[in-house]
Amino acid sequence: MAAIIRMPEVLAGATEAALEAWLVTPGDEIRVGQPIAEVETEKAVVEYEAEQGGVLAGLLVETGVQVSVGTPIAVLAEPGESIEDAMAAAGGSAADSEAEGEPATGPAGTVAAPERETTPQQVKAPEVDRIPTVNAPQGNRVSDIAPAHTRQFISPLVRRLAAQRGLDLSATTGSGPGGRIVRRDIDGIPAAEADMPALASRAEQASEVAAGVGYTDIPHTGMRRAIARRLVESVTTMPHFYLVADCRVDELLAIRRSVNQLSAAPISVNDFVVKAVGAAFSDVPEANAIWMNGALRRFDDVSIAIAVSVEGGLVTPVMETVNRRSISDLSAGIRDLAERGRAGRLKQHELEGGSFSVSNLGMFGTEKFSAIINPPHSGILAVGAATQRPVVTDGEIAVATVMTVTLSADHRVLDGALAAKWLAAFKTRIENPLGLLI
Repeated sequence: MAAIIRMPEVLAGATEAALEAWLVTPGDEIRVGQPIAEVETEKAVVEYEAEQGGVLAGLLVETGVQVSVGTPIAVLAEPGESIEDAMAAAGGSAADSEAEGEPATGPAGTVAAPERETTPQQVKAPEVDRIPTVNAPQGNRVSDIAPAHTRQFISPLVRRLAAQRGLDLSATTGSGPGGRIVRRDIDGIPAAEADMPALASRAEQASEVAAGVGYTDIPHTGMRRAIARRLVESVTTMPHFYLVADCRVDELLAIRRSVNQLSAAPISVNDFVVKAVGAAFSDVPEANAIWMNGALRRFDDVSIAIAVSVEGGLVTPVMETVNRRSISDLSAGIRDLAERGRAGRLKQHELEGGSFSVSNLGMFGTEKFSAIINPPHSGILAVGAATQRPVVTDGEIAVATVMTVTLSADHRVLDGALAAKWLAAFKTRIENPLGLLI
């Protein structure tokens, strides 16, 4: 019988995602592992690969619509099954799923997307009769194939607002997917008389609070919420401690100038930092681990997440096998990840894995800072600007270029002595950069 494709949980812990683009069209033969859609998560656009094969009978969600994880988004027909039969069966399957407590859908499996506060960035959800089936006559739509439900679909937000305002929605026609009543459908309905004083009182209180104060409320983006959630998780579940080291980098800067005279693409100071981080883990392999329930997971190779500033937040793509890459290969890989990160075109697997992160604010003139560990990593190195400072060498004062780094460590994984040993290895590596090129 027909198989329903559901919105995948492409990001661990995510409850909803948006269809950025369909990569297939109704009537296409789908094979296992074939990318069929681009799904937008909180931090990246991810290609979703088919987990089973068949003929794509129809699409249940249009691009730009955000739906809950597990919501039906498409229908596959099995060999020998007609498209019409597959879509009809999908309508029944979706109804069965709803009865079992799975994400609710509208008529014939069309998506009943969760209602949220309307913001200028949101895309209006498509109406069901805009979603055609494969190679079918004009009138043969999803809504024509399966019998329509008589149930009135109302979003949780609207139910709450209707109760507060005393509204009767029995005669209200919904404009959301599958006739779902959404907030815009009730905004023009006057509240019941009994509730008007309370509403007026709340409005007056809000007006008094805001009197004489100018401000702008900027709605949280998915990325902002993700950053907030993960960092709160980090500082409340990971016992952070911090170690600081000053590294003399005059020799590194001199070697970098020589390398860039021969290199087709420029090598940055951060490239040397990441390479030195990988080398330090090779020197102290017991530090290359993360905390897991029941065990410490120690890695054979070194994969490092690089913090990349993007509009509205940051992403942390992971550079794999840093310990086995040349400095030029590493530089090219980091540059590619950063460019695609700023363009929002990273793949989900590029945001996962690794045991450690690097955050560099030196290019902004920041000389010293401490960073919050990015779970599930066990540490992060905060890199400041390289500046000329007075130093004492053999009892004499001289001027040297110094870069301050701060290691934030998870004490569950790294004890003080082990963290200090790793930081000393990093300092040795970064101050003797020739060894990073061999």
